[in-house]
Amino acid sequence: MQPHSVTEARAQGWDQLTNGELLEAAEGAGFDVFVTPDQNIRYQQNLAGRQIALVVLSKAQWPYVKNHLAEIAAAVNAATPGSYAEVEIREANRQRRQRDPGPTI
Repeated sequence: MQPHSVTEARAQGWDQLTNGELLEAAEGAGFDVFVTPDQNIRYQQNLAGRQIALVVLSKAQWPYVKNHLAEIAAAVNAATPGSYAEVEIREANRQRRQRDPGPTI
C-alpha cells in the first residue's frame, strides 16, 4: 500500500466553497485525489481535463468508514487524473440479542 497524506477541506479553509470551487482549489494546491461522501458531485462536475480524481464514499460516518480503509486506499491508488470511483461503505451486521421473554404461562 502506498503512503497517503490526508487533509480535510476544513483544515485548508475550504469548508465554505462550492463543489466546483473546492475541486479547483484542491487541484490548484496539487492534490491528486478528492475523497468525498457527496454522491451528487459526479453529476455536478465535469471531470474531463481535470488533473484531480474523485473517490466517492457511500457513507461518511467514521464508525463505518474506518472498517473500509483498505478499499478506500485501493480506490485512491487506482485513481488517475479525471477518474471517478465509488466505494460502498457497508454497515457492519449488527447482531441483536433478543430478550428472553421467559416461559409463557
